[in-house]
Amino acid sequence: MDLAYYGDDFTGSTDVLESLALAGADVELFVDGPQRAPFPSRRVIGLAGMSRTSSPAEMEATLPAAFSALAAATPRFLHYKVCSTFDSSPSLGSIGRAIEIGRRVLPARWTPLVVAAPHLGRWCAFGNLFARSGLDSPAYRLDRHPTMSRHPVTPMDEADLRLVLALQTSLAVTLVELPTVEQGADAALAAVEQAPEGIVLFDATTSGHLATIGRVLDAMQRRAAAPLFVAGSSGVEAALIAAGAVGTPQRGDRPRATASATSGPLLVVSGSRSPVTARQIDAAIRAGFHEVPIVASDDDAAHDAAVTSATTAHREGRSVILRTGAGNWSMLAGEALGKLLGRVAGRILDAAAIRRVVVAGGDTSGEVARQLGITSLRFIGSLAPGAPWCRIASTWPAIDGAVFAFKGGQVGRDDLLVVAREMRTEST
Repeated sequence: MDLAYYGDDFTGSTDVLESLALAGADVELFVDGPQRAPFPSRRVIGLAGMSRTSSPAEMEATLPAAFSALAAATPRFLHYKVCSTFDSSPSLGSIGRAIEIGRRVLPARWTPLVVAAPHLGRWCAFGNLFARSGLDSPAYRLDRHPTMSRHPVTPMDEADLRLVLALQTSLAVTLVELPTVEQGADAALAAVEQAPEGIVLFDATTSGHLATIGRVLDAMQRRAAAPLFVAGSSGVEAALIAAGAVGTPQRGDRPRATASATSGPLLVVSGSRSPVTARQIDAAIRAGFHEVPIVASDDDAAHDAAVTSATTAHREGRSVILRTGAGNWSMLAGEALGKLLGRVAGRILDAAAIRRVVVAGGDTSGEVARQLGITSLRFIGSLAPGAPWCRIASTWPAIDGAVFAFKGGQVGRDDLLVVAREMRTEST
């Protein structure tokens, strides 16, 4: 097996699925836990987790078994996938703790960390992370980012990833700086081998830098002759693909998505509080989507009117947006919000037989997927970078084989939902 990865949230996991599928990799993403091992025979497998919203104690209870199950498939690389905006803290979604656990499962002197993902508008320079807020925004240093610096769960008040990690782990963090990466793989590998035991963070601002890093990772794994544990964003896959270590690109065989005015209505389920998603929803409503706000209540009867409104609009041929409405949502955030949205969405899907769905919100998508009985996903086409269309397998007959796209709050241009409505996905 080339690669196994564990995603710390759902939308990040589908982002990696897209990158790998577009590189020609035979990849399937699984939703439930390590009890699915042994996994089906594929070159690449993924496991969509929820550790970004877990405490260190919760991570200790779940990650060792998940990592061990993936390692049992003997991949060349085992990747702990983190959000490309690195949102984490010592008490929630600790990337430092996850790396410590991974090093216990697959001991090694160095753990590479690649966070930069230029294809998503994420760059790491001299240890500092920069990110766009949506595809069309300027780049912001992470601690000045209009969304991440004010994130409701893990606000990022520091851009230097070495300092962020220093609060999460006692492991040494060594930086391979841009000038060294610019010199090529031999120079970067030499810098790694001179580093003390611990984490090695790589700077990168271009796809060329990622190709260099991919060659370094490839060399590290070959020298160790054992699975290499790597942490980072989907930049890890971009690096390995560019180095030829993962995937077998065959352009004519790649799935694609095509425009069609007769593709049918769409259901959008949004738990995102990102201003990027808010602009996308506003644009969709102006374009004729039917908005269905739900009230802040975990009583299913309280949502009867929303279900009726959504199913009626869908039968009239309109696309529907299910989103949070009025009320106090402080007690229904995160996991609870995802479960609520999943239950209400499930009722709508059962009643209206909708086969195309977009779910927005990195912290809620995983719970929505689990509420809908989704067990695995296969890539079928691109909606936007980091938001692929996927054919899902589900224990619910009503949606088994349906097409879903899961997107993080920061992903996509303002017209993303309108574009999604006008697209028909097909495999070629």
